[in-house]
Amino acid sequence: MSLFAMGFLLVILQPSTGQFPRACANTPSLLRKECCPPWDGDGSPCGELSRRGSCQNILLSQAPLGPQFPFSGVDDREDWPSVFYNRTCKCEGNFMGFSCGECKFGFSGRNCTERRLRTRRNIFQLTTSEKDKFLAYLNLAKNTPSQDYVIATGTYAQMNNGSNPMFRNINVYDLFVWMHYYASRDTLLGGSNVWRDIDFAHEAPGFLPWHRVFLLMWEREIQKITGDENFTIPYWDWRDAEDCVVCTDEYMGGRHPTNPDLLSPASFFFSWQVICTRSEEYNSQQALCNATSEGPILRNPGNNDKSRTPRLPSSAEVEFCLSLTQYESGSMDKMANYSFRNTLEGFADPRTAISNISQSGLHNALHIYMNGSMSQVQGSANDPIFVLHHAFVDSIFERWLRRHRPMLEVYPAANAPIGHNRENYMVPFIPLYRNGEFFKPSRELGYDYEYLQEPALDSFQEFLIPYLEQARQIWAWLVGAAVIGGIVTAVLTGLILACWKKRRGTASEIQPLLTESEDYNNMCYQSNF
Repeated sequence: MSLFAMGFLLVILQPSTGQFPRACANTPSLLRKECCPPWDGDGSPCGELSRRGSCQNILLSQAPLGPQFPFSGVDDREDWPSVFYNRTCKCEGNFMGFSCGECKFGFSGRNCTERRLRTRRNIFQLTTSEKDKFLAYLNLAKNTPSQDYVIATGTYAQMNNGSNPMFRNINVYDLFVWMHYYASRDTLLGGSNVWRDIDFAHEAPGFLPWHRVFLLMWEREIQKITGDENFTIPYWDWRDAEDCVVCTDEYMGGRHPTNPDLLSPASFFFSWQVICTRSEEYNSQQALCNATSEGPILRNPGNNDKSRTPRLPSSAEVEFCLSLTQYESGSMDKMANYSFRNTLEGFADPRTAISNISQSGLHNALHIYMNGSMSQVQGSANDPIFVLHHAFVDSIFERWLRRHRPMLEVYPAANAPIGHNRENYMVPFIPLYRNGEFFKPSRELGYDYEYLQEPALDSFQEFLIPYLEQARQIWAWLVGAAVIGGIVTAVLTGLILACWKKRRGTASEIQPLLTESEDYNNMCYQSNF
């Protein structure tokens, strides 16, 4: 796609045709276009007997889309998930999940009434045992089949409109690689034709909310397979880093001694195989990624095209990005200027916020810098550094939300690229999530970042920043108003004092009941004024 052709790499790729609950990946469900599995707790669809939810028609957004995708009815992801299902579980209260069997992010307990706040930490602040446990969890996910989800290996048309289901099992880690691929893959138009200018997870307003959901779901799946309810994704703070400090065998894998494109044999991830990296092959075959192994993880950090990405991002660039007051602007795609989202994503210069597709900044810069599996959009999630990177990108998004405190209406309701309007459902998630539902502070979703919790003074300063910025923009008016207010106050004070003195002077000479009517009216006017 165009993003790939320009060398900009974005985050984790989604699986082909969506994240399908195993209970709904069958002919009856596809022909009925209904995904309302029974909840294990009471055996009723969506846990209806326990008042957890009910099977409802899906309400799709009717808001107009931007001009970037000039087709209709050619891609299974349009109006997600209506090509596959038009009825799903609508959960009540704090219940969530494709069968309403789980709790919303940030809640726990039997009835999902207990609030819970977890903290994501800097990977270099973890103890050795905590770090080793994280690496072990990654390996476990790579070798554990997903119990709840399968992937689609064909389009809806190739499934003969549901009568010939095409699904296969996949491990937990690769499930998320596949989902990232699916969200960012090209549209297959038949023959050898494809449309590359489409992406349901990047290059538009939904980039940050989409990856926020992605990480939350990934975190939850790890919690489920390990039984560790306190697990959180660590982050890598790459600001001002001179090289890939996580690229060691102690952490995410060092460099191979004889082949600089491969990982060290001593790395946890040396034996990992990648999937969904051959986009041109899929396009030529008009096929979807079927999660077949495609070779080892590739990574050669720092040996990238320096003209596009000369170094890793700096603290100053992050701070400039955070100062931008507009979340989105203009065309709401990679050509947007003065857009916080586009600058953080990396399509706009992190020093001017002007779109510059010949350079890769901030988020994109790190993908390019890794110079391997991370540098191809559709397969970037194969490298486990992906989750560390996106956790930190999410923390920058969180800082912006706390600093500027935007209303939900700041997120575009209409005219964004396909799939990115506020009320659009995110591709390819089931259960369904709207973009706008994750345009809010992380604490409301049950997690926080260690470096955003302290010191307290920094939080107070971030609280003041938006108000100080507003004051700076209107300072001239404020000064003018203060001067005029001072003059008016002085005049009023003088008149009142003059009136008061006059009343005192006349009070000793004239009794009020004997005052002539003309003098009385004149005195009252002065006093009132």
